[in-house]
Formats: sequence, structure tokens, C-alpha cells
Amino acid sequence: MAKSQVFTVQSFGEFFRQKRVAIGFTLRSFCERYGYDPGNISRLERNILSPSIDKEKLAGYAVALKIPKDSEEWTIFFDLAHAAKGRVPEDILSNTRAPRFLPLLFRTARGQRLSKKKLQELVDLINNE
Repeated sequence: MAKSQVFTVQSFGEFFRQKRVAIGFTLRSFCERYGYDPGNISRLERNILSPSIDKEKLAGYAVALKIPKDSEEWTIFFDLAHAAKGRVPEDILSNTRAPRFLPLLFRTARGQRLSKKKLQELVDLINNE
């Protein structure tokens, strides 16, 4: 049975680097294997170059990094790319509940306290209950 990896993630670049190292590639070997520019990948990993949010480009990176499609890691990878760009992912924006829960989420992220009722409303909206 394979031991599961635990990733402590703070940025897209850190996640990218952790995944590359976890699958056993140096920066150069990864780039040679998949045809990426080592300078660009290095800048991505160091958060100097912000990632593309193009679905095909991100999916290409995810496949190269052996991230299973539709897994939690796949979602984290795409979410981190959007966060690095300061963008909300399209699947969230297209959700008809988003106009109701995003403002609550933003207030929470800013450290503003929500009443128990508002917090429960946020949880219910996110869980679609």
C-alpha cells in the first residue's frame, strides 16, 4: 500500500515544486522530459512568474506532475493558479449560489466576524443544503 503524501501548501509555486520533487524529478530532468523551459518553470516554482489560468496549460502541467484528474489535488492545483492571479475560478463564478456566499466568504477572509447565523448560512450555501 502506497504511503500518502502530505503537502503543506502556501502558493502555486510551492505546490508545483513539491509535486515535481515527489515524483522524483529534478528541475532539469522534468523540463527535458516534458519539453518545458527550465527558466520558466523555475520562476513559476519561486512565484516570480504567475501561472497561466488557461485550462489546457494547467491540465498539461497537472498531467506531467502526475496529479490525478478530478482529484482533490487537481482542484487545489487549479485553485492555487487562480489565487495566484487574484481570480475566482469559473466554476465558482458560474455557481448560482456564488453571489450569496462569496461576500460572506470575503468578509470572513478579511477577519471580520460573522454571527453564528451568517456563518451557518455560509456553510449551508456551500453545502447546498
